[in-house]
Amino acid sequence: MNKAMVIGNLGNDPEIRYTQKGTAVATFSIATTEKWKDAEGVQQEYTDWHRIVAWSGLAEICGDHLKKGSKVYIEGKMQTRKWEENDITRYTTEIIAKSMEMLGGRNFDQETGSSSAANGDHLRDNPPSPDMEVPF
Repeated sequence: MNKAMVIGNLGNDPEIRYTQKGTAVATFSIATTEKWKDAEGVQQEYTDWHRIVAWSGLAEICGDHLKKGSKVYIEGKMQTRKWEENDITRYTTEIIAKSMEMLGGRNFDQETGSSSAANGDHLRDNPPSPDMEVPF
């Protein structure tokens, strides 16, 4: 099973691009922070950054509703890509988003615990096929 679930804050505004066929692609990073006390009782903190890629309608929703600092829940799958740059093989690991839920913010409803701008199944989107071109 390949399933990733993260809750964190955006480190930047989503960047929206379009494939040659007009399919929207949003990319952004989410920070997740783990906090604990070490053996001496001193508060420690570690932040991980996760690269997120959303496609089609979900990409457009992310571009319209997410901003730097937004708290968000992303569910999707992990994917590692490989490419050549100046005769050097490079890799990146991403979460390909299948769903997104905004947490908190201006449109957050304290009673229902959800955001009016982005909540539930209407944000689920089909990921691209493996042979679809990636614009980056």
